[in-house]
Amino acid sequence: MSGFKFVIAGILSAIAPLVMMAADQPTLRIGYSDWPGWTAWEIADKKGFFQKHGVKVKLEWFEYGPSLDAFSVGKIDAVGLSNGDAMVLNATGARNVIILINDYSNGNDKIVARPGINSVKELKGKKVGVEFGCLSHALLINALTKNGLKESDVELVNMPTHQAAQILETGEVDAVVAWQPHSGNALELVKGSKAIYTSADEPGIIYDVLTVSTESLMKHRDEWKKVIAAWYDVIDFLNDPATRPEAIKIMADRVGVSEKKYGDYIDGTRFLTAEEALARFRKTPGFDSIYGSSEIVDKFFFGNKIYKKSVDVNRHITPIFTKEYLSRQK
Repeated sequence: MSGFKFVIAGILSAIAPLVMMAADQPTLRIGYSDWPGWTAWEIADKKGFFQKHGVKVKLEWFEYGPSLDAFSVGKIDAVGLSNGDAMVLNATGARNVIILINDYSNGNDKIVARPGINSVKELKGKKVGVEFGCLSHALLINALTKNGLKESDVELVNMPTHQAAQILETGEVDAVVAWQPHSGNALELVKGSKAIYTSADEPGIIYDVLTVSTESLMKHRDEWKKVIAAWYDVIDFLNDPATRPEAIKIMADRVGVSEKKYGDYIDGTRFLTAEEALARFRKTPGFDSIYGSSEIVDKFFFGNKIYKKSVDVNRHITPIFTKEYLSRQK
């Protein structure tokens, strides 16, 4: 019996540090919302990818705007958002660093016009609903500029993006700017409406990213590396024809739409592999680079007085986590 006790004591002494380590391991809180590039985090949770990489993550679901508010006041450690909105947060005091490019919008962000309006040029003198200060606003200005119009040529109406379909239906505005599923909902709800401009017309104008508070990043750098590894398991799961249907089902179930409809949403989202993301982390001008894209939107937001001081883009984006992930795969 004494020998048995000795063995048990040895086992307990061996596992005690592991138990203590698990107890001390932080839980990273990630806010996410109804956009395919962020809803895909649900796959990591449901398929056990966080556990696989030994990181504790609590996913917290929000509407998009409230997710930014929660991040701003420190209720969550990280949030899924557009690169431009990450710049807005930095400019307004919620310091953060983009550590992952999930995707870029490839058609899901749309200007949807009521029946009878068939082009951006026909928006002149019309009312356009858009959420001020979001990248939808920048998308609209880009569309107007490319079609020879100025912002002053239209009457802007501030609206929450998640109400876009209902607002277009009321007739209060002639067009709305929104992302999926809200842009798709507008097209379905308002019969005869038409997408007259989309993010596919300017790939890279909107990157969707994971940004982390500087405090959490400093404290838990190694844990965030594990989160990145879990994300690329999600990408593999999405890209594998054998598991893609299950991936779409998981995402569709989370937002309560059919798998067929969610498949359409994914088609307008250009998910990036690690290699593709690293290429977008190059410091080059223009929309092919997240740095170039973020500099463009920073100029837009600063010029439109969304914030008072321009943001140093280089301080708030890092490719190191993607680089380190790729180096570990070799």
